[in-house]
Amino acid sequence: MLKAKDIMTTNVHTVNSDTEVEELARLFVETGVSAMPVLDTKGALQGIVTETDLVEQNKPLHIPTVISIFDWVLYLESEKNFREQVEKMTARKVGEICTREVVTCTPETPVADIAALMVDHKAHLIPVVEGGKVVGVVARLDIIRAMGR
Repeated sequence: MLKAKDIMTTNVHTVNSDTEVEELARLFVETGVSAMPVLDTKGALQGIVTETDLVEQNKPLHIPTVISIFDWVLYLESEKNFREQVEKMTARKVGEICTREVVTCTPETPVADIAALMVDHKAHLIPVVEGGKVVGVVARLDIIRAMGR
């Protein structure tokens, strides 16, 4: 049975929370990857950032529908979602657009379990963590390659 250590990519391109968004865009183009782990100064996983996170900065802002009754303004949609949209669109650093809740695996995780994690969490990249450090990543393409063995 194949495990993460058998199919993972060990040459991992990473960024940190203070990486500028413009630098992130350049790195995506230069490296050809579509997602990168976000690490702190000690190499611990802090999040993951994807091309989608970057592209979302350019989407049109959806203004929430409100009703005004007398001096009250009632939001018909979540005010929190609107605030989060504005924050992501105006972000200048990776730490402001990355996903902080990251699904991970270990080098010993079976490939079938990694595939299930990807499907269940709609993840395209699973960091492989050992001893608190990222030792590799498994991308969807790695799973597909493993199927062809």
